[in-house]
Amino acid sequence: MDSPMNQEAWLPTFYVGQHESKRTLPVTDHVLRQAHDCNASILSRSKFETRLTKSRVQALVRQTLLVGGGRETQASPPTVPPLSLPDTTLSPGGISSQLLALVSPWIDLCSPDPIIADVSRQVLYLEVAFAAFCGIEYIFVPGPRLYHGDARTHGTPQYARAIQEVLSIASHAQIHIMLPMVDDPSQVVDDPHSLAILAREDCLDEVEELKPQRTDVYALSLPRMIPPLSIQSRWFSEPVKLISLTPDTFVKNAKGNPVLFEPVRSFISRLMRQKVTPWILLCDVGPIPGLENTASNPNGFLSPGAMADASTPPTPAEAASYPQRNMQQNQDSAPHLSYMRYCQRNQPPRSIVEQYCSGYQDHLQFPLQPLTDNLENMTYEVFEKDPVKYDAYEEAIRRALRDWVKEGKPASGPNGRVVVTVAGAGRGPLVTRALRASEAEGVEIDMWAIEKNPNAYVLLQRHNAEDWNNRVTIVQSDMRSWKGPWYANIADTNGNLSPHGEHGRIDILISELLGSFADNELSPECLDGILHLLNATHGISIPQSYTAFLTPLAAPKLHQEISSRASWDPTAPDAPAVVWLHAIDYLSLAAQPPIRDQNTEGPISKGKSRAQTPASPLTTASPSSPTPSSAPNVLPTWTFYHGPQPPLPHETNSNAHNKRHVRLSFRTRNRGVCHGFGGYFESVLYPGAELSTNPNTIEEKSAGMISWFPIFFPLKTPLYLPDHSLLTVNMWRQTDGRKVWYEWMVESWGYNLMIGGEKRLVRLGGGEVSSSVKVACLM
Repeated sequence: MDSPMNQEAWLPTFYVGQHESKRTLPVTDHVLRQAHDCNASILSRSKFETRLTKSRVQALVRQTLLVGGGRETQASPPTVPPLSLPDTTLSPGGISSQLLALVSPWIDLCSPDPIIADVSRQVLYLEVAFAAFCGIEYIFVPGPRLYHGDARTHGTPQYARAIQEVLSIASHAQIHIMLPMVDDPSQVVDDPHSLAILAREDCLDEVEELKPQRTDVYALSLPRMIPPLSIQSRWFSEPVKLISLTPDTFVKNAKGNPVLFEPVRSFISRLMRQKVTPWILLCDVGPIPGLENTASNPNGFLSPGAMADASTPPTPAEAASYPQRNMQQNQDSAPHLSYMRYCQRNQPPRSIVEQYCSGYQDHLQFPLQPLTDNLENMTYEVFEKDPVKYDAYEEAIRRALRDWVKEGKPASGPNGRVVVTVAGAGRGPLVTRALRASEAEGVEIDMWAIEKNPNAYVLLQRHNAEDWNNRVTIVQSDMRSWKGPWYANIADTNGNLSPHGEHGRIDILISELLGSFADNELSPECLDGILHLLNATHGISIPQSYTAFLTPLAAPKLHQEISSRASWDPTAPDAPAVVWLHAIDYLSLAAQPPIRDQNTEGPISKGKSRAQTPASPLTTASPSSPTPSSAPNVLPTWTFYHGPQPPLPHETNSNAHNKRHVRLSFRTRNRGVCHGFGGYFESVLYPGAELSTNPNTIEEKSAGMISWFPIFFPLKTPLYLPDHSLLTVNMWRQTDGRKVWYEWMVESWGYNLMIGGEKRLVRLGGGEVSSSVKVACLM
């Protein structure tokens, strides 16, 4: 594997901007250059929110209520006049691309008072339209005001409608919603200049909660005390474009400098590991240094008097005061910005997996078609860069050879050599590991390599001549049609040499056919065609078994990408995708023993069966449970076992014995939206050597392995899950003898408290059956 790059190359850049809600100067090129000199990357422009504008709108509302007869009458909302010169200093210019526009925070689109809501909507439209006209690309809108007094509002639908209108007004700008990280009414402080103070007092009744409609991206305001891990994970899965930090987010250290609590800093570092890193906006932490002498003229440049003073030599009195000035200047004039740059330089180091996979976060890829397509050299090269997988394979081969000799098993090769075959040898990494294991254990082997790819076959021959000392017999063939090792002068049971030769048996069969969901690249179907060649008594398959796993996920970014892809690829909503799951939230956490319902169609292998549990979700326990851990609840689906087996009947083309069905149940403690399921696998190569992509066991079994990303099974329509609900999924592995595909269907269940205290599970909703038959893996 390539050596890791310098750690500095893997540190994401912090794009830090500054926002001053009371800035009086216009943002000019001079102000922007000064901000850059202070290490700020971007600036905000919120000069819409002048006291003149607020007072004018408030006066309009008061006048309307007065003329209309007060709050008890149905007064028509006033018309807010267009913006005028005193309302804003923003204008089109070359620096617009480096500015952010923040809509006035005092509007209240969710107000229970229709006049307040209507006026707020008009202000929003005016400001967004003008910002878009000036060329601002990123416009931030205050989020819905969920509380008015002690009651929860029901105005989120009208907020969503206003945002939909704004998207059509500013078609070339990106609209982002600014939201607090925690929905806590105790943290809501009424702005004395907010329009909400004019809302009707008779609209404080508690109302049913309505979830605001999702938009493309969010701007997240962080509190000083970070919320629990469940809330952090939920926000981590959302498309957060900007992080807002206010003076209240910071605390003072022993030296009096602003710092962040370690949990807040860790959350920011985690967000910065995403494929697209969010911006950081420092809000009202102080003015930009160096602009103190800037006159309040409209162009924002230094006044002529200040420039003349700067070019005049100092008087003796001024020179005497310089030491005191220098002492003051030695103090950091932008401590909050300096601290964020310190955080950038001191981020936690990235793991080998993060360094290798950087750029592939939440990037959708489709599984391989190994039986119908010949892999490219680059694909082989990527696979071979993972030493963890091949170390595990080598350990499995060494253990198998060691046990073979220890148990005195008879070998199938000439002169007592153990016949080792790599089925699907590719460019030969497993062949190299098998030869190395043979030398380490001192066990002579008869090495065979089977490969159907004619291009890789040529490379294998070169390796055999240059690297393996011609110790390997290489055969170009599909493993399913290969008849086994051929020996021209093999002796029969009486010691007589056969004049014609015959096919022998395999003692140890090695393959690397696993996919992200274990069997999704047709490992069972491939091995069905060659396992009958194994030594019927002592034959060993590496791997010996593999199990697929599932867990429900909230993945709004993936859902958004799949929805966009569906416009030109109608199979996208039904296609399982290989993806490095990054911006996700596990909906079910492993706090209790797993609930597992399984029905398997067809035998697993050798008559082995799994314990059956009741299929009805009504048999599950109460939603009350201990506090969940951060470990996801990842449940097994089905297992395939491989060893010596008789050949399949030639008269049938059926693959029915490889069909599977499973029903799994997942408890969810916190509400959320399920966008799909993450798929993983665990494999026993040989007792004592295992592979895993299961997030709960990967560190124990395959730490640092990069060969497989998880697989994502999407839902066409996301399924909402309330608090303390149950999510069930039915999954099928289907085949018609020519191809293999998956089908899956989800349902949500909740507890209904009946009269008399009886508690019953009721079905809350479900989705249609998803099927990947149109992108099936061909046999």
